[in-house]
Amino acid sequence: MSKFGELIDLEIPVLLNFYTEWDEQCKSMQPVLKDVAAALGDHAKVIKINIDKNQELAEALRVKILPTHVVYKNGEMVWRKSGLIDANTLVVKIQSLV
Repeated sequence: MSKFGELIDLEIPVLLNFYTEWDEQCKSMQPVLKDVAAALGDHAKVIKINIDKNQELAEALRVKILPTHVVYKNGEMVWRKSGLIDANTLVVKIQSLV
């Protein structure tokens, strides 16, 4: 999990999206995440994490509902929400953390 520490230990917000390829809600979030990444540019990072390939991490963070969105800043979790979220809500939330 040392790579995980490197991912989240940034001064800018890091949005982690926990998903699976087979879940319909997760699939519907993919274009939303692209829009969020485009809107935020260099002010934040958006990282998708497939829980089927990262089960240990998903268990450590107690990800039970998909999709789950977690924002870290300077290595600390600052926000978390599960379920569908529109791009505007995500952008506004992350911008408030910049």
